[in-house]
Amino acid sequence: MARLLGVEIPNEKKIEYSLPYIYGIGLPLSRKVLAATNIDPNIRAGELTDEQIAAITQAIQGMKIPIEGDLRRELQMHMKRILGINCYRAHRHRRGLPVRGQRTHTNARTRKGPRKTVGAQKSK
Repeated sequence: MARLLGVEIPNEKKIEYSLPYIYGIGLPLSRKVLAATNIDPNIRAGELTDEQIAAITQAIQGMKIPIEGDLRRELQMHMKRILGINCYRAHRHRRGLPVRGQRTHTNARTRKGPRKTVGAQKSK
């Protein structure tokens, strides 16, 4: 596996689809990086030369895009700030409910988890 910015990317995939394995880089950004470095997006990640890998790394760092640890740390700091000021969003996060105004009467199963059946129990 090729190693790029401390992340193992799969050799058998096209480089265009291998770059999004790096946290913080999606498909559109991957295409921008490859266009900036003049690398064919259809080339396999395992076929890249050392110069091409260096060019991709330099292009990503030149764009000043937060990736991997920096991005995770930044998102964690945002969450800490929200939880610290005790806003409405913080309460929703703490309770594990949808944060952005979605309905919860039905749906919201991803956020709420599996259904918990509430019903009458037989008494002895």
